[in-house]
Amino acid sequence: MKPEALKGVAATVLGAGKSGLAAAGLLASAGARPLVSESGAISAVAAERLRQLGVPFEEGGHSERVFDARLCVVSPGIPRTVPVIGEMEARGIPVVSEIELASWFCRARVIGITGTDGKTTTATLIHSICREDGLGRGYRAFSVGNIGTPFSSEVTEMAPEDIAVLELSSYQLEGCSSFRPNIAVLTNITPDHMDRYGGDINAYAQAKFRIHASQGAGDTVIYNHDDPMLRAHFEGDGPWPFRVICFGLKPELLEAGAEDFVSVADGSVVIRTAGRTERFMRVDEIMKPAFRGEHNLYNVLASVAAAFAAGVSPDATRRSLAAFGGVEHRQELAGSVDGVDWINDSKATNINALRQALQTVPAGMVLIAGGRDKGNDYGSIEALVSEKVASIVAIGESRRKIADAFRGVVPVIEAESLREAVELARQSARPGASVLFSPACSSFDMFTDFEDRGRQFKQLVQELT
Repeated sequence: MKPEALKGVAATVLGAGKSGLAAAGLLASAGARPLVSESGAISAVAAERLRQLGVPFEEGGHSERVFDARLCVVSPGIPRTVPVIGEMEARGIPVVSEIELASWFCRARVIGITGTDGKTTTATLIHSICREDGLGRGYRAFSVGNIGTPFSSEVTEMAPEDIAVLELSSYQLEGCSSFRPNIAVLTNITPDHMDRYGGDINAYAQAKFRIHASQGAGDTVIYNHDDPMLRAHFEGDGPWPFRVICFGLKPELLEAGAEDFVSVADGSVVIRTAGRTERFMRVDEIMKPAFRGEHNLYNVLASVAAAFAAGVSPDATRRSLAAFGGVEHRQELAGSVDGVDWINDSKATNINALRQALQTVPAGMVLIAGGRDKGNDYGSIEALVSEKVASIVAIGESRRKIADAFRGVVPVIEAESLREAVELARQSARPGASVLFSPACSSFDMFTDFEDRGRQFKQLVQELT
């Protein structure tokens, strides 16, 4: 839809979080008539913002007023299965995501990043690279989407020469029908949000694949060739109308005969295109103690591929990679106390993210894990936990499930709060070992979000010193 077609249109926005407020503001700026409806309570800050915008709102449930609309914008945290959305669809009211809405206004080039793990690190890397390149070429790079700043709140500031680096969750992509990024990056697909997708990883994957559903000639898809589900999708359902660039570390990529790929050979990142392979940058110039692990090397390869596809200066890419120090809440060193390293991995909200952390941190650690479970299969990491973990402190709603899963594997203690968990971990950790805070669950049972959870953990570690 063109933005000018929204003038005078009645629109319902479901949800009064950051995405909902941004969508309401964008609709109001286009001359639409939005109504914000929240099933729970609206915060005082959100209510004041809506009053400033002149946008009416309701809370504590959805009234019949929500159906007096020609468009519905749904916040990502609201499942498509809730009755109000079903009724919207039954009445023929289009239901879109905040990402879809913002895309109607976007004039900038868009690099979209999705996947189960690595989205935030990859998006942060790509934004850093594009920002460095833009300083010399006169364009701006915006970091928006699931990374924290809603697309809708920045989109009207973007010029055609700018680049929007857009992190995308499966929830955000569910409501996209015409959204078309110039470059789409898929990091991997492993089980996550199985509570939302009824335990069906294929349903989850299909939501992810919406990132390229509207792409065509002139667009690019970049995907992890080492990921079995992604490889099967892109090699089995083609030919595709867009350019495909693969990245990966396994020899099968070189043997697959891909025309364009980014990989590692003889200690260097290499780029292959037009039949030529070029050494781009040594791996040891990029990876460092604060930014380590195979999973981060995958993020680097995806970022190099995206920068290459976007026409970014190779020198700007190299400078950004050499200076990169990691992402807050992702295997971040929170401090060292009495010879014990405390690692904040609050961003780990699923089993695969925890697995990556366990593989990276040296054996003998104390693991703090737990939160709101999303259908986790803890048995899938039992052998790794047995090998790497000395003891577990379990927190949150899932603490009993974690205790049951690892009973007889390693000692497990249940804690009522994060503060108690930190104190128990301090008592258990031996000098020279680490305490890893990698919850493998969402944060919403005890915290506002994973950032709030990570910052509280870091504060507690600072108090130990």
